[in-house]
Amino acid sequence: MSELDITVERLSAQNTEATTTPEGTTDTSTPTTSITGLDIPSYRSIFNSPPPIKYPYRPNEALGDIPGISYALELFLASHMVESEDYCNKSDVNKERLYFATGYGLIQCVKALMSYADEDILSGIEHTKLGNLIATQHRKKAAFFTSRLAGYVVSSLNTTGVGFIRSMTDVERHAELVYAESLFEKALLGIVYSGDWLAFIKETLNMRTTIQVYRTLHKYINTMDAESVARGGPAEDSSIDTHFRSGVYLGAGMSSLILSLLPTKLLTIVEMFGYKGDRAEALELLGRAGGWSRDSDEPGVSAAQEGVRRTICDMALLIFHLVLSSFTFDGVDVTMAQKIINWNLKRYPDGVFFLFGAGRASLARSQPLRAIGYYTRAMEVQAQYRNLHHISYWEIAIARMALWHIRGSLEAWEVLQVEATWSKSIYSYGMAVGLLELADALERGELESEPKSNITNEKARTPAKMREEATKLMEKVPGLRQKIAGKSIPLEKFVARKARKYISQDRRLALPMLELAYLALAIAHAPMNVVETSMIPEVNRTLAELDKCRDNHRNYYNGKGYWDDYCLAKLLEGVCKRYVAYPDPDAELDPAQLSNIPRDQAAKEAKAAFHAVLEHGPKIDFDHQLVYQAHYEVGRLLACQDDTAGATKHFDLVLSGKYLEVGPSGRKGKYSLENALHMRTHAALEALHQKRL
Repeated sequence: MSELDITVERLSAQNTEATTTPEGTTDTSTPTTSITGLDIPSYRSIFNSPPPIKYPYRPNEALGDIPGISYALELFLASHMVESEDYCNKSDVNKERLYFATGYGLIQCVKALMSYADEDILSGIEHTKLGNLIATQHRKKAAFFTSRLAGYVVSSLNTTGVGFIRSMTDVERHAELVYAESLFEKALLGIVYSGDWLAFIKETLNMRTTIQVYRTLHKYINTMDAESVARGGPAEDSSIDTHFRSGVYLGAGMSSLILSLLPTKLLTIVEMFGYKGDRAEALELLGRAGGWSRDSDEPGVSAAQEGVRRTICDMALLIFHLVLSSFTFDGVDVTMAQKIINWNLKRYPDGVFFLFGAGRASLARSQPLRAIGYYTRAMEVQAQYRNLHHISYWEIAIARMALWHIRGSLEAWEVLQVEATWSKSIYSYGMAVGLLELADALERGELESEPKSNITNEKARTPAKMREEATKLMEKVPGLRQKIAGKSIPLEKFVARKARKYISQDRRLALPMLELAYLALAIAHAPMNVVETSMIPEVNRTLAELDKCRDNHRNYYNGKGYWDDYCLAKLLEGVCKRYVAYPDPDAELDPAQLSNIPRDQAAKEAKAAFHAVLEHGPKIDFDHQLVYQAHYEVGRLLACQDDTAGATKHFDLVLSGKYLEVGPSGRKGKYSLENALHMRTHAALEALHQKRL
């Protein structure tokens, strides 16, 4: 029986009833794919039972395991993680099969990155090492030294280029691909786990090897496709199977995409060594695996026709458009991301990763309440990997801040602080500032309109007890910091410094929750009416308190932090009013959520607030980053007003390396979150022409 016959037989057994869309409506009109006259939805799986696994295993028959690992991947993406893991284990008891070894290693890699626990990371490293070893055993053996010399004369004998890949069998080519994948996974986990620079450099060199392999394999595909066209054949050479193609598109696309995220000056240096970061090409390659285009809401490649790595390509696109978009602008397309999510949620209605994607897309649309619904659903559909719930809680904490639901945000921070392991210092700080904000709001008699909370013992927590608990958390924050590759995590350094400042200022911080909302982009994705009715009044209260001590700063909390708090309040005022004047370009603006402040007035007041920070920045004692953030935000405001020259001037100042402020102490040096701000500023400069700022 041919492969096509097997596919048709499986398809005919599938249940063809209507499916439910993410919005909860019945959809019976999805475009279909026709295979030998049988019309089925393009997202319909070819599997209705586990495919048979052939025993004993023979390396030259390794590609026969691709249906099995495809089935395991479908289980995993449908939120049946444990079943997927067990299936891989049972199908490869001796851990000798090329595709099951790398598939199982990928699962362990995901588990390790979710938990960030040492034992999980070490387990993931061991399994990815094993996958790499098995791939090496299946690879084409490199020639001896004399043959390598001959390769410089006779191209067909070359052991590093397209000729060498062409000389391989199909299994050997797949093994080359799997080798690069497992090396990447091992390097990624090694970078996360390594505690010193030597280990970091070693893993970085492994990344370099991975990129080189992907480049060669991509060049091989391009060469074969060009030869096919030259012969009058199809645009894609039929001798290259779709599973291999999807893997090369994934690897080459991700490599180029990662390089494209580097700042322009650094990218120029990298390109001198032959490495290229072309973002447009990278996104096109990742989209090619699924046949995605701007012209259609449906992919050109159905589930029955796809390569095994197609869904991972889809997920890579979602990560770029919805997660990395926090640091870059060029190429970001939330509409494309929504197409990918909609189709994959039809395929995996309970797929936790695509529910995460739907939540991020909703937040990017400034619809945090809708986002919370998706994140809640993501927790309901699976209980096997508790660590996945922590991603939902993190996102819910941010979405609740965007709605200025203090109780709801605090509830999420509290769960993270108790259970999650990725960053105890950030979770503890988030919970502490939530308690401080809630205590202040309760004393003012606010929060009556907020949803009821599940916060532990809230009724027994008086505002005084909340502040006492917040203080205990703040005292712990600096000692909870972790390191990656021997380096501190920037946001952890920031919250540790703020926690120390809280203690030194007699247990007080100005606008800590709103500042955290700014850094987490919760203000950027807040509905405009929330910004106007909840966030701006928070700033105004602080400014009114500061104004009382305008003539005698010593009356302001014993003279501690007047100008730091003033500049912070003015920065946040400017940010809030800029978003009122110019909402995020991807925001869905519901009429009921629009602001009553005219655009021109909001923009004028935002500009004045930012310039107040620039004027008084030299008087800041500790929070020097506020001056640089103000220049960045002025640049974005001017870009929205089509003043490209003015925007460029402020962006260049941020990147110039000049000291834009000098405090009373005369100290100069790195400021908090400097690298993150530089990254966003580089991205803003490169995207000035896109009108996405």
